[in-house]
Amino acid sequence: MRGIHSPVTDIRRKVFTEVARLAYEGGDYSRIEELPYKIVPGNDASYRTSVFLERAIVGERLRLAIGLPLRPADQHAPISDGIVESAIAEKYYDPPLVNVIKFACNACPEKSVHITEMCQNCLDHPCREVCPRHAISGENGKSVIDQELCVKCGRCVNVCPYHAIIHIERPCAAACGMNAISSDEYGHATIDYDKCVSCGQCLVSCPFGAISDKGQIFQVIHAIKEEGEIYAAIAPAFVGQFGPEMTPEKLRASFQKLGFTDVAEVAVGADLCTLEEAHDFLDKVPEKLPFLATSCCPAWSVMAKKEFPQFAPRISMALTPMVLTARLLKKEHPNCKVVFVGPCAAKKLEASRRSIRSDVDFVLTFEEVMGMFEARGVDLVAALPDSQLNEGTAAGRGFAVSGGVAKAVVDVIKKIDPDRDIKVQAAQGLRECRQMLRVAKAGKYDGYLLEGMACPGGCVAGAGTLQPVAKSSVQVKQYASKADKKNALESPYEDIADKLD
Repeated sequence: MRGIHSPVTDIRRKVFTEVARLAYEGGDYSRIEELPYKIVPGNDASYRTSVFLERAIVGERLRLAIGLPLRPADQHAPISDGIVESAIAEKYYDPPLVNVIKFACNACPEKSVHITEMCQNCLDHPCREVCPRHAISGENGKSVIDQELCVKCGRCVNVCPYHAIIHIERPCAAACGMNAISSDEYGHATIDYDKCVSCGQCLVSCPFGAISDKGQIFQVIHAIKEEGEIYAAIAPAFVGQFGPEMTPEKLRASFQKLGFTDVAEVAVGADLCTLEEAHDFLDKVPEKLPFLATSCCPAWSVMAKKEFPQFAPRISMALTPMVLTARLLKKEHPNCKVVFVGPCAAKKLEASRRSIRSDVDFVLTFEEVMGMFEARGVDLVAALPDSQLNEGTAAGRGFAVSGGVAKAVVDVIKKIDPDRDIKVQAAQGLRECRQMLRVAKAGKYDGYLLEGMACPGGCVAGAGTLQPVAKSSVQVKQYASKADKKNALESPYEDIADKLD
């Protein structure tokens, strides 16, 4: 649903804007109780059965955007409950990261197949002929499905010449590549957090806006107000995300108006990640490992290690571009705080892991930062160009698009060992990634470099993006082509890569 300014996206952005404004203005935070009335004004409901329900949902969204947990529906608590404790200049949110607002959920039906009014009762009736369970019969001049016999295989959907048969599936469950979403006793969506990898595809697929991740806008702005050094590390997928007026040349000056000290290009960390994975491949495949898989997408790597634990040593141990960029910034500016700005919900989880020292203080999505621009009244049209980011190579910038990581690694290997034959397999979306690993398990990808991306299309399709995936892919590739340096080996930081581990 990216690229369509729907009521759901409108409310999300208003919530982010108001939370940012609340943090910038400071003072008595109990005034958050008034915000649902500002975001949903008037006496009449616009989207649901009741304006009171609409405001209650907005109240929960406000809490999640601040990093606060959802309130129990059967207990009284103000929206501001816990807000004072969350007004801090450091990471704040209690797991889980991705949440279902139960009373916003439409209790959509789970997977089922239905014959619509468009059925013509044709003489051929291929739907009945292909059904493996003989679940389709004729009744009153139409075909009907016995739901108790139907196994939802979809064969009838594919053969109907009138497209009169539809396959319905809860949108959030259909988008979840981990099969982590089911129904509770009331039919509302529920998430199995043992399976969930926080890719965020469910939250951008729910047409009712019932799923949301927790945010750190509130805490970032408190850190900014403390007037220390705060660096924004911008993911390569940023191109076009803040609108056509925000050219790369305007990025630094615009972020400084939000209170950031400066901006760094995460493409630099992507270059360093590329170099490490290229050397790993040359050193280990196939003598020590049958194949090597990329590590930059946290949702993909967590899925691989959850479902194929025997493959854990074959997932590259290279730190992600986010972490490498943060470590580089803290090496150059020891007392600074780093805010990763990108397209990804899973990066919030990665930066909060206690098992690794991530060096990333906060994670914001492009959508959340857009709320900061609006709250601060930054005119992106009038903003003057300052200086373009130029430290990342074309290879590092290409990480944002599916296939870009593998291409960057292969290009480095070809420079080091021109005679080396590199076989590559790339997958996008967790279901496709899982299938890729099943094939690898059968030994059919021995000697390969495998690239996994949790979001279909790559990082440009992350849950925190603002524009259509296809448009973003084109813009990222155009931006990458303008880089002065093309290969990760040309990175000015190549010599210090080992010192950041």
